[in-house]
Amino acid sequence: MPSALKAVLFDMDGTLYDSMPAHVKAWSEVAAQHHLVFSDTDFYLFEGMTGEDTIDKLFLRTYNRHATSDERYTIYQEKTVLFESYHIRRQPMRNALSVLEKVKDSGVQIVVVTGSAQHTLLDALSEDFPGYFDSHKIVTAFDVVHGKPHPEPYLIGLRKAGVSASQALVVENAPLGIQSAVAAGIFTVAVNTGPLADDVLIQAGTHRLYSDMKALADDWTALKTYFFH
Repeated sequence: MPSALKAVLFDMDGTLYDSMPAHVKAWSEVAAQHHLVFSDTDFYLFEGMTGEDTIDKLFLRTYNRHATSDERYTIYQEKTVLFESYHIRRQPMRNALSVLEKVKDSGVQIVVVTGSAQHTLLDALSEDFPGYFDSHKIVTAFDVVHGKPHPEPYLIGLRKAGVSASQALVVENAPLGIQSAVAAGIFTVAVNTGPLADDVLIQAGTHRLYSDMKALADDWTALKTYFFH
């Protein structure tokens, strides 16, 4: 059961940044180039996986085999180049800063747990959200063997924060991220910032669902008071 709240673990893409449309565009372009079977919705459903796991999943579907290490590396590099070539202005998620302010004002640690290996976004956190993130409290694709939905990313996040699962809360937007956090035993809230139906996030196991980051910010005090003592 939850106890005193000591850390909030945030997903990044689709939670702190409104970056998923650009990621989906890049994934769709590179998947088409390699004749992989996909739909744009797949990349919202796969969100949170490492890039290599996403590629492997598409190879299994298309060719009934795992992608080789060279294929995983090459295709992910191609996807990264495409993503960065769009020169899209970094766009923090609307009202994400309001949530971060509420968490910081509560004296609670802030941790980032992302499946991303996109340096352009990882390096931007301190610039776009100055004073909110500690570089030692960020978990990325480089830190894990198993990406989301495996619990490892969030278990590493707990370890970096030095807290137990009962002392933490996760903010996610994707079904695989929700599954990862719930499997790690952490109270999880979902913010539906994308095109997936609410039911997809509910079925993934979220403990509470919000329509956007403003709704979470507005409910922060009640959430913290009701679920954590």
